[in-house]
Amino acid sequence: MSPWWRDAVVYQVYPRSFADADGDGVGDLAGVRRRLAHVRELGADAVWLTPWYPSDGADGGYDVADYRAIDPELGSLDDAEVLIAEASAHGLRTIIDVVPNHIATSHPWFRAAVASGPGSRERERFIFRPGLGADGAQPPNGWQSAFGGPAWTRVVEPDGRPGEWYLHLFTPQQADLNWRDDDVRSEFEDVLRFWLSRGVAGIRIDSATMISKDPALPPVPDLPGPGEHPYVDRDDVHEVYRSWRSVVDAQPGDERVLVGEVWLGDGERLAAYLRPGELHTAFNFDLMAQPWDAAALRAPIIATLASHAGVGAPPTWVLSNHDVTRPVTRYGRADSGFDPGGRRAGVPTDLRLGTRRARAAALLVAALPGSLYVYQGDELGLPEVEDLTPAQRRDPIFVQTGGTDPGRDGCRVPLPWSGDTPPYGFSPDGGATWLPQPGDWAALTVEAQSADPASMLTLYRDVLRLRREQLRGRGEALRWLDVADGVLAFEREGGLCCAVNLSGDAVELPAGEVLLASEPLSGAALPPDAAAWWRAG
Repeated sequence: MSPWWRDAVVYQVYPRSFADADGDGVGDLAGVRRRLAHVRELGADAVWLTPWYPSDGADGGYDVADYRAIDPELGSLDDAEVLIAEASAHGLRTIIDVVPNHIATSHPWFRAAVASGPGSRERERFIFRPGLGADGAQPPNGWQSAFGGPAWTRVVEPDGRPGEWYLHLFTPQQADLNWRDDDVRSEFEDVLRFWLSRGVAGIRIDSATMISKDPALPPVPDLPGPGEHPYVDRDDVHEVYRSWRSVVDAQPGDERVLVGEVWLGDGERLAAYLRPGELHTAFNFDLMAQPWDAAALRAPIIATLASHAGVGAPPTWVLSNHDVTRPVTRYGRADSGFDPGGRRAGVPTDLRLGTRRARAAALLVAALPGSLYVYQGDELGLPEVEDLTPAQRRDPIFVQTGGTDPGRDGCRVPLPWSGDTPPYGFSPDGGATWLPQPGDWAALTVEAQSADPASMLTLYRDVLRLRREQLRGRGEALRWLDVADGVLAFEREGGLCCAVNLSGDAVELPAGEVLLASEPLSGAALPPDAAAWWRAG
């Protein structure tokens, strides 16, 4: 029997926006526990929770101040252990986030580093450098933050004078760690053991390609070749993950999984993270980023299957996550692809068309070999919330780009569960949510969609049920079918077939028993922007 993670469906929870139990407008672990039945009824095998640790909130919890505790706004360590146990009782494994690239500047390590001064042992855990120029007032180099602006901040030394600079590839509140330091390596291995011993089934590794930096701090080439970028996908990162794999494999009981966030355009370089003895799986973002076009979608599927087969790893498919514009909004735009640096406010979208395409995309990714991740709210067909005011936005990307990039708040708005007005059952006392919900989401609540056989939620429940019944344990083999121009079609082992019509005309499906369609069929004709599953006749 193959390991559970090879074809698992994993539901991503952003805790602050999933469900609020204590009425403060912020989701919490007690709220997650109360809604676990929804995840199981959807058809998931595991739940992945984004960071739940103490944090200053500079980057949605990804500025971690203590890896062995829970943010008091979300609950306690006892709450986390109960959640893991209750998820297991629902048949759900738990995957948590670990952020190895950086820690919060409020972390004791960083505070000690600043207090200890230049040349101290404490500073060796980070990347401190003297500045350029006669008075050291210029950053050590021109590296830029992924969120906009310089990647360096100057500290005030213990004697009160301006001093060294520290590296932060994200916000200034997230100090990059030095992975050449033994303290850093041993600390994170101990963190892994801490959570694995508490029943966690997997670790999702944030920014997995970025932990190693060239100590010479060279400029970033305009077109870096494989392994040539000074802080992305350097070859020595693999030594770290081989060590992590040893820690995970040493745990008793059910097999645990390491999942990498690996944003790379080179399929072979991505597959290198999945070689035996390294990570088990890594997110495939290439398919997610493609526009709504048959050739554009087919190419990354072919490339991903080939590169993963070479290392014996299953693909991992996603349509979105907490960093990505919602599919319903994205697929309704003239440019329906996704570029992390290309978000802009005011881009028109056709939500009816986007919803139709998102329904078809759900059938596509669920039919592909490998594992599938579903971001909370996609099963409800939630659109991106694009009318947040500057005062309502929390994402540092919005601030650090001067508002040029609207950021990721629009896909992090709290979920609607029931009722006709905000907070739609998210909070028990009807108070305001930490990000405001739209006033027109009544038809999108879990309660409303559960009663509608044509809803997005019903479609997701049906497709994940059929995936479990028809595709579980079938392996990663796929055979392409020639149905018509502009149609993406394939057959899986066992005879289940999937077709997605990306042409402008209805097309006839091959003979067979139709199991599910994203839109009503006219006889055997699949309409445009629709998908169907059938069993070959």
